[in-house]
Amino acid sequence: MHNVLAYDFMQRALLAALLVGCAAPLVGVFLVQRRLSLIGDGIGHVAFAGVAVGALTGQSPVWVALLFAVGAAVAIELVRAQGRTSGDVALAIMFYGGIALGVVVMARAGNAASSMNGYLFGAITTTSRSDIVVFAGLAVAVVIVTWILRPRLFAVANDPEYAKAVGLPVLALNTTLAILTAVTVVVSMRVVGLLLISALMIVPNASAQLVARSFRSASILAVAIGVACAVGGVIGSFYLQTPSGGTIVLSTVVVFALLAMTASIRGALAARGHRYAEPHSHEHGQGCGHERVEHEDHHDYLHDGHLHAPHGDHYDEHRPVGPGPSRRPSR
Repeated sequence: MHNVLAYDFMQRALLAALLVGCAAPLVGVFLVQRRLSLIGDGIGHVAFAGVAVGALTGQSPVWVALLFAVGAAVAIELVRAQGRTSGDVALAIMFYGGIALGVVVMARAGNAASSMNGYLFGAITTTSRSDIVVFAGLAVAVVIVTWILRPRLFAVANDPEYAKAVGLPVLALNTTLAILTAVTVVVSMRVVGLLLISALMIVPNASAQLVARSFRSASILAVAIGVACAVGGVIGSFYLQTPSGGTIVLSTVVVFALLAMTASIRGALAARGHRYAEPHSHEHGQGCGHERVEHEDHHDYLHDGHLHAPHGDHYDEHRPVGPGPSRRPSR
């Protein structure tokens, strides 16, 4: 079996996958919070038009695509902020207009259009050294800006009205997020492809939210999944002789399915240890005389060999499924 690191093009491919695996989920977590999961697809369509224009004019497809993508991202945020049309309508216009312009220009590009599939679906093995330098610079910029603005981006994504009330520049932050998304799309187009990049932004975050208990842990786990799937997908595509973009995205879907099944099984096991307790006159609470026991995020009271948890106007009965921290007496 060949060593993937023995080939220069695979070294570049793995480095590009590492960069994209870090940047895409880190930006995507805020898109999920804002319910803009499909904006990456829309910007990808416009970036495709930029690639076609670059091929037609003989300019660098990467830089022209970046110009088109950033312009579209800023435009859609301004349209949404002015309230002249809904976010869904603006996204739809960007979807259809971008792909239509790309198809028309591509038809005029002649032989230069032969490389378009690599931008649409990814062609990581053809990534050049100059591409890596550009993508590395853009990816590092995305990661640094996103990490610095993380608390503000979260506040705006979670509750824009409150963020505006406390003085945060909501429009500027939303526009910055849109620009970060556009840059991430362009960075990722040679790795995953313009038609698939949105999946690498969204699916790792959807997977992380199945098991994480905080925004911070979900973000870290999403990046870990993104890096593992991107790098693993490239290695898998090398040995399986499959397209890198499709292999990467399928690996994220497999991870999501496995975590979803794990969460479902865990929920079923937890439900087995929870049942409705019979009503009784004694009222459990602080100083009631019964031992108080930690149980996940609340306290139970040990009463006649049963663990009773106050819940509204009744008590739930918890049957521990085994020894562990949930059985530690509180002090």
